[in-house]
Amino acid sequence: AITAAMTDSTGLDSFSKEFPERFFDVGIAEGHAVTFAGGLARADLKPFVAIYSSFIQRTYDNIVHDIALKNLPVVFCIDRAGFVGEDGPTHHGVFDISLLRHIPGLVVMAPKDENELRDMMNFAASYKDGPVSIRYPRGTGTATRINNTFDTIEFGRAEVLCEGDSAAILAVGEMVPLSEKAAELLSADGIKVTVVNMRFIHPLDTELLDTLYKRGKPIVTVEENALAGGFGSAVMEYYAGRGYTPSITMIGIPDTFIDQAARPRLLSLYGLDAKSIAERVKKAVKK
Repeated sequence: AITAAMTDSTGLDSFSKEFPERFFDVGIAEGHAVTFAGGLARADLKPFVAIYSSFIQRTYDNIVHDIALKNLPVVFCIDRAGFVGEDGPTHHGVFDISLLRHIPGLVVMAPKDENELRDMMNFAASYKDGPVSIRYPRGTGTATRINNTFDTIEFGRAEVLCEGDSAAILAVGEMVPLSEKAAELLSADGIKVTVVNMRFIHPLDTELLDTLYKRGKPIVTVEENALAGGFGSAVMEYYAGRGYTPSITMIGIPDTFIDQAARPRLLSLYGLDAKSIAERVKKAVKK
């Protein structure tokens, strides 16, 4: 495990004490952390690099040239993805999907809760075909209990959580449980929607995207990332490349920097809470 001066904040304090010979804190040198991980990978080790989303921006060149171009099996644990609340504008992690999803061979994943985070870490530990990034938010997860066993993550496959014939909500990461709540609100109004935990942002589950397109119903993408170049853009690009013209609504963070506020407040302000998602779906269904 490698971190950049955030041992406690990234949850690696216990690991560093139990396995001191397998832990490296390189200080405020994120680019060095990534290149160092590439060297370890070339020595047949499996590095896990824990860096805040906002600081992964500093490592873009290192990831491209020192990891992805050489297809090295480095795992990027991208902490603080999305809104980080009181940490303020410098720490909001709202660009990492846009930065990483276009890099060839780099798998980009986002778990819906802490159980799926464990499953994705397990997947990444055994994945040998290139680098993997896993983005997750600050704070506690939404799972009601912690599983004692791992569930298998199938490469490039999404998870359909519920079925409905009015529209489909495609969500990633923390937006999955909020989309499920939005589906409950919509159901109370007689609108039944499909909710999908996409899991993989790169590669996309294109087989599922084809299936949803053929239904001819509105598709709504939800992400806690900048809309420009993000997950919704990836879905749009796929459909455009196939010559498909579905009705798509993209929900995410607009072209602006985010101010300081508690995360629930920010979710509400930017239309990413359950109520706001439900309202956007209603509008899409009524078009």
